[in-house]
Amino acid sequence: MDVLDRIREQVENNAVVLYMKGTPQFPMCGFSSRAAEALKSCGVPFAYVNVLQDQEIFENLPRFADWPTFPQLYINGELVGGCDITLELQASGELERMVKEAVEKAEQGAPAANDDQG
Repeated sequence: MDVLDRIREQVENNAVVLYMKGTPQFPMCGFSSRAAEALKSCGVPFAYVNVLQDQEIFENLPRFADWPTFPQLYINGELVGGCDITLELQASGELERMVKEAVEKAEQGAPAANDDQG
């Protein structure tokens, strides 16, 4: 599978996914750490991809959504932004609303984009 297809699948099959350096438990950069903490403060589970452990994703994610830096937050298949935008959304209360709505939608069984309906 092509790396861009793998990224697309991760983004489409997870209500909330954070591409970060390290993991939420062991972040490897301050920006990734702050973004993960902001998501954890929402109180709902989220997926993450450690870009340092997958060189193909590390090299190709910036061109997937034309966003050059890490972390990258995707909600409902859409790029939300990086650390600064995530923190701004958290400060306004918007991040928690967005994340909870996305997770609730996924839990209600909204079909994933690549579900085989045949």
